[in-house]
Amino acid sequence: MADTFHAKLRRSWRRSDSALCVGLDPRADRLPPRCRRHPQPLWAFCQQIFLATAPYACAFKIQFACFAAERAEDQLESLIGFMHHNHPDIPVVLDAKRGDIGATSELYAREAFRGYRANAVTVNPYLGWDAIAPFARQRTRGVFVLCHTSNPDSAWLQDHPADDPAYLRVAELAAQRDRGNLGLVVGATFPEQLAAVRERAPKLPLLVPGVGPQGGNDLDAVFVGGMDRNGAGLLVSASRSIIFAEEGDNWAHAAEQAASKLRDDMRRARDAALAGRR
Repeated sequence: MADTFHAKLRRSWRRSDSALCVGLDPRADRLPPRCRRHPQPLWAFCQQIFLATAPYACAFKIQFACFAAERAEDQLESLIGFMHHNHPDIPVVLDAKRGDIGATSELYAREAFRGYRANAVTVNPYLGWDAIAPFARQRTRGVFVLCHTSNPDSAWLQDHPADDPAYLRVAELAAQRDRGNLGLVVGATFPEQLAAVRERAPKLPLLVPGVGPQGGNDLDAVFVGGMDRNGAGLLVSASRSIIFAEEGDNWAHAAEQAASKLRDDMRRARDAALAGRR
């Protein structure tokens, strides 16, 4: 039987000794001049970031909109192929936040997994399990379900009603339906909710955006609340603070340094959280 997505993640955590998920969110207006002159500018930028930061990452997350807005889906496909060829052991998450039902959802799943060959995709659960099911049928492919997002206004819907908040219902649904391939997206900007999600879904991997410019800078709280009982279970995503650490022609080296430092900071936070459990 083929490995589950969770098994692939566990191997990546062990290999890298890292919880860092590098986010590739290439903005065309912020690319270095050398990349802008390249016939495939987004690919040229991201592949150098990937090669420079792969030693420090347990996973990569690619923002689909950055490519679609530039009509650069061909560059996205080439990039994921390049990543699989050079580091097949590192999972690639396509951050597309799909969420539909029926045949449309089936097509979105085919797009993510067969078209772009992503290892995992982000999915919006607003339409219920019907929106998630087509993505979850392949146990080798991961599905990160939006649970409690990092944006400030997320509580308007996700924290209500108070006695049975929507985000915890999403966490319970994913925990109940998991077949070794479901995960949850929970923002670093809400550490209390992150801890509550971990309690409801003790075995699921949590993709945690919001570290850096979005304000979720308390890594200690992320690891105390979000780690699983084995000291793993987290993909802590950082994008702009790494890929735009330097916007000149030294961008790849600057990204490497930023990724290395953040990986080390995460290790310290993890070790401190583990020590606190003893």
